[in-house]
This record gives sequence, C-alpha cells and structure tokens, in this order.
Amino acid sequence: MKKDEIISKVRAGGVIGAGGAGFPAHVKLNATVEHVLGNGASCEPLLMSDPCLMENDPDSILRGLQLVMDCTGARQGSICLKGKHQGAMDALKKKVGKGSFKEIDLFELGDFYPAGDEQVLVYEVTKRIVPEGGIPLQVGAVVSNVETLINIKRAVDEGIPVTERYLTVTGEVLRPMIVKVPIGISVKDVIALAGGATLDVYRVVMGGPMMGQVIHDMSAPVTKTTSGIIVLPANHNIITGKIKNPEQVRKIAATICCQCTRCTDLCPRKLLGHRLEPHKIMRSLGWDTNLDSETLQDALICSECGICEKYACPMMISPREVNAAIKRELLTNGIKRSVEKKEYRPSNFRDMRRIPTKRLMQRLGISCYDDHPGFFETEIPISEVAIPLKQHLGAPSVSLVSKGDHVIKGDVIGEIPESALGARVHASISGRVTSVGDVVVIRG
Repeated sequence: MKKDEIISKVRAGGVIGAGGAGFPAHVKLNATVEHVLGNGASCEPLLMSDPCLMENDPDSILRGLQLVMDCTGARQGSICLKGKHQGAMDALKKKVGKGSFKEIDLFELGDFYPAGDEQVLVYEVTKRIVPEGGIPLQVGAVVSNVETLINIKRAVDEGIPVTERYLTVTGEVLRPMIVKVPIGISVKDVIALAGGATLDVYRVVMGGPMMGQVIHDMSAPVTKTTSGIIVLPANHNIITGKIKNPEQVRKIAATICCQCTRCTDLCPRKLLGHRLEPHKIMRSLGWDTNLDSETLQDALICSECGICEKYACPMMISPREVNAAIKRELLTNGIKRSVEKKEYRPSNFRDMRRIPTKRLMQRLGISCYDDHPGFFETEIPISEVAIPLKQHLGAPSVSLVSKGDHVIKGDVIGEIPESALGARVHASISGRVTSVGDVVVIRG
C-alpha cells in the first residue's frame, strides 16, 4: 500500500496517539525514520489495558506497526514492553520475527517508572537522546502506543474509525476491570459498569495516578486519550496532591523548599542529560518571577511525570505542579525556550536512580489496588454519549452535525479545520443529536 493511501485512511479514521497528548497519527506518519517503536510499557501504575491488548490481539498490533514501518520507510520495528507482563510477552514471541513480521522484534523493559515516556523509551531502545524540547523524529524514530497501532490497523485494513477506547477501571470499585467503551461515555457510567464505588465519599482520577487529573464533574466524558478511571478515597494522598490551589502550591514551594536536590537527582529528563533542574526552579520562585529567566523557561522541557513531587521531595511540595503552572504561563505569553545544548550525555547514575514501580506504588499507597483486572467483554448498553470536538493536540474539530440530526455509529461528526493540525471525530453510537457546542451529545 502506498504511503499516501495509508496516511489518508489514518486521517479519515481520526486516529490519534492513545497514550499521550493525542498527536494526530496521520501527521506523525508523514515522516521518514529508521526505527518505529510500539509503546506497550504500560508506564503508569495500575493501568493494564496495554498488556491486555498485547496478550489478546498481538496480530493487530504487529500489523499496525508494520503499516507505520511501511509508511515511514523504517527498516526496523520494536514492540517495547515490560518483562513482568509474561502473558503479553508469550503472545508476541509467537509472532515476531516470522513471516510478514520478520522485521519486528521485542524489546524487554525493566519494571521502572517512567519506562513509557517516549524520550526515555527511545534511549532505552536506540541509545539515542532526543534533544531538549524535541521529538523522537529528530533522532530517526517514531513512537506509537500499542492501542494506536490497533486503531491504525483498523482504519487502514477495515475502514473502521476510532469510536471506542480501552481503559482500566480500578481502585475503590466493586469489580475492577479492563473494558472497551464508546468515546463520550460518562465517568459515572463507567464506574457503574464496574459495579459502582465501594465508598460513599470518593474522588476520581482520570488517567494514571501520577499524571492523571482529578475529575470534579462525574458527567465528564471518556475521550480517545483516556487510559484509566481510578476511584480513590477523597482524602487519599494522590487526590489531595492534585487538588491544591496552584498559587498556594507556588507560595509553599518558594517558602519551604530545602534545596536538597532530590527532585533534580531523580528527574528522568536530567538523567538523560537535559538541563532541567527542578530544585533551581523552586529556588528562583522566592526572588525571580521574570518569565525571561532561563531557569524558569526550563519548565518547558519538564515531562510532568510527577516523580519530583510523588516520590523525591522530602518536604512534600509539588515541583511538578509548579512547573506545569509556569509552562502554561510561558506558553500563554508566547515564550519559547531556546535550546543551546548540542551534545547530551546521560548521567552515570541513571540506571541506579530508576524508580521501581512496586516501590512507587508503595509510596503512593495504591499497592492494594494492584490486582491485574480481567477484560470485561459484555456488550455495553449506552443511551447517551457526549463527544468533545477537541480530544487531540491542535485545533478543535468543526462540527458537521446539527441538533436533531440522526447519525450512525462511525459517521464523521467533526472535521479538521482547513490547514490546521487536528483530527476527525466520529459518532460512537447510533442515535439523534440532542446538542451541539464544544461537545456533541448523541442520544441512542
């Protein structure tokens, strides 16, 4: 199949990166690289949908990786996963290196966080360091999450657009599970599928415990990038750390940071040789709030992995939240960081400063939820979905439907604006459109 044809079908299917910020896949495929990495690291603690997909549908993942290789001209492809996921390893070992998958291999990752960060992953596999603020393309690589690879395969081979999402539902629910749900289903309905919460008072994290966000509205919809729903006690340390007032967090950090440098010592970006030093950003808050400061601008290369605040800091302050706030302020003001480093050398201490996932879960207080839930395969009766027109990096899609229109599952309801970075949006159920705005509501 020709490159243009693959890209056209991926674009038509509304495929975006399922494991990160939602970068439109058709744009990523329009490149030439040497190596394609299928990211099955299942980076965040508790999230298990990627290992489940690799164990149960290895052919679709490998076919998707093969299509990306064909499109980008890559001569090598690797599925990257942790050795502890033995079922997934066994299923893939039977397929790779044989027949049409002979150019694909497996790369076994250690059980550390954040193994699935794309810059960390690229270095683990290729020993090449992505420049500060850069992307894997700059070192001849493309990284795609394994669910993205399945969506690419379905879009190209079967003409099926992205209307569903696999996610992990865990924590304080009656039946923890991995489930495939229609895009736009509410958090409330997802929790109901898992038998409901086991607590009267609880809060919900959408995503993983490290990088996910606390949901304040239970009607919030699942999107193409939602990887998990975690129900936790309202006073759990993960919850309390994510709902602090940003300005208060900043003031506390400027007041009590003891400059121990542990956040910098364990920072995955610093360990790769990048200039990021979170402790210096914390120090500068007390006297220098000038956005032109080189120190503050280093926040732009923070991956927001959360190690600094959830694992490293003995004072229990939040460098990640501070970095994220500074980053938003810099981007709002159109300030970009100039990259001066041309050569990068990883720290000699990098391997010994990896964060073991089990130790991280103990520190977070979530080891009791590490139960590897099974896949829930029953058909889900959903009466209503609320589908955001922006689920991806770039411009929101433009609605193609009006209130009262009847749509069929798979119909295009949102189109990419002309000459803009974006992704198509499709109806995830059949029914009638009851509302159109930033979100399209469809009632079955």
